[in-house]
Amino acid sequence: MSAKKTALVISAHAADFVWRCGGAIALHAEQGYEVTVLCLSFGERGESAKLWKQEDMTLDRVKDVRGAEAETAAKALGVHELICLDLGDYPLDFSRENKMKIVDVIRKVQPAFMLSHSQYDPYNTDHMNTTNAVLECRMIAQAWGHNPGEKVLGAPQLYLFEPHQTEQMGWKPDTFLDITPVWDKKRAAIEAMQGQEHLWEFYTRVAQQRANHFKRNSGGMSGGRDCKYAEGFQSIFPRTVDEL
Repeated sequence: MSAKKTALVISAHAADFVWRCGGAIALHAEQGYEVTVLCLSFGERGESAKLWKQEDMTLDRVKDVRGAEAETAAKALGVHELICLDLGDYPLDFSRENKMKIVDVIRKVQPAFMLSHSQYDPYNTDHMNTTNAVLECRMIAQAWGHNPGEKVLGAPQLYLFEPHQTEQMGWKPDTFLDITPVWDKKRAAIEAMQGQEHLWEFYTRVAQQRANHFKRNSGGMSGGRDCKYAEGFQSIFPRTVDEL
């Protein structure tokens, strides 16, 4: 029997995993991966303006709505497990205790690869602080002296998914993934995010633009693969290969 295939997405807020790597989640779920999504917050303060404009809105009600949206989206994408740590947002709380919670999830999942945010984001420091914490937590999960007796993490690649304004973030994709076969699932997950409807068409256009890059880099006009929707990622660590 082959070993279980797993992947881990670490999302600062409840909707980030949908816009930025929903296609990768759905595609790998179809390929038999157990994809865990770890949401560090619900985006309740900074990414729920539509809800806060309603009368008599409360923080708990916003969390409930955003949590339900995330669950609906995760189901549409085929997520194996959705974990919400509720660390607060704007700013996220990366105390030592909270970092250990992230380490625990990483060790539990033992992912073949991980996905998270760009390393720089002046518009939303929750995003870049998440990735800085993820890199630290990945390191801790690899340490034999951390909770001896637990299974130590190997060396999963960390892919950084696309930020909102790539030119300002220093994000440079080196990997393009064709998500055309699962686009309907990603679009359903996008539409589950009622609190941020203004982003639906934006991230549809992003997927279409990345499809053009996929075609160009797979051979272009001289035999490139057709692609209608794609996602781009930037890898952090070197790859080990036996052939190019």
